[in-house]
Amino acid sequence: MPRPTRPPIGLTLARIAKSVSRAFDAALAEAGGSTPTWLVLIAVKTRAMGNQRELAESIGIKGATLTHHLNAMEADGLLARRRDPANRRVHVVELTDAGEQAFARLAAAAQSFDKRLRDGFTEDEIAVLERLLHRLQANATG
Repeated sequence: MPRPTRPPIGLTLARIAKSVSRAFDAALAEAGGSTPTWLVLIAVKTRAMGNQRELAESIGIKGATLTHHLNAMEADGLLARRRDPANRRVHVVELTDAGEQAFARLAAAAQSFDKRLRDGFTEDEIAVLERLLHRLQANATG
């Protein structure tokens, strides 16, 4: 059987994704955050009112994992949870002033990281890359 001249695209993509993810984690850590914290902050910030179930779904994690992150973030003063007056079984999650400040810091770090990733690419190349990545995702899940 002939040896392939290139590694499988899935392996290359997995390695690159892991490398980019680690670099993004490091950029967020430098700004005093983490990827889970950023995901929760951006999800809460961009939703008018979000309960924990909706929040977990939007981030793509299980409820128990989200609860762990929310407990830590609440202890750090980044967010507050309260009962929804319309449905006492539901907790509504809101950012505190410290959470708003953390959001601003991490948003700046994320934007800076995105700029770093785009370095040397034209807008047309970025558009092609995004289309190709979406096609790979569709092929993988379809």
